[in-house]
Amino acid sequence: MRIVNSHRLWQVILAAMVVPLAFVAFWPAPVDRPVSGQLTSVLNFLHLYGIPRWFNYNFVEASANVGLFLPVGFVAALAFPTKRWWQIGAFGMLVSDCIELGQLLFLHNRFASPSDVMTNTSGAVIGALVAALATKKRRPAAFRQRASQEQ
Repeated sequence: MRIVNSHRLWQVILAAMVVPLAFVAFWPAPVDRPVSGQLTSVLNFLHLYGIPRWFNYNFVEASANVGLFLPVGFVAALAFPTKRWWQIGAFGMLVSDCIELGQLLFLHNRFASPSDVMTNTSGAVIGALVAALATKKRRPAAFRQRASQEQ
C-alpha cells in the first residue's frame, strides 16, 4: 500500500489519535505537575552550564505543545490530501480551541491559554508542511516508476 493512496488508513489513524490527545488535554491536573520539580532542576543545571535563560519552562511548554500537534497536522495532511497546509492548520486551531474551551469551562486546575492555541496550531501547520514535503518527494519517484513500467 503506497503512502499517497492510503487516505482511509490515515483517517483511521487520525481518529485513533483523538483518544491520547483527549487524555492529555482533559487530564484533571496539568500533565507536567509530577515532573515540574525535576524539570526545574534540569533547567537550573543547564543554565548553570551555559544554556541561555530563554530556554526555560515556558519554552519547554511551548515546544511540547508544538510537538503534541505536529503529528496531528502530519496525519491530517495524509488523511485529507486535497486540503492545503493552511486548512490543516485551521483544523488544528479548531481542535485546540475546543480543548482550551473545555479546560476553561470544566477543568478548574487547568488553564486555558491563547498561547496554547497558537503553539498547537503551529504544530499542526508544521506537521502539514512536513507531510507535503514528504509526499512531494515520493510522487516523482512513483511517477517515474509507473512511466518505466508502461514502456
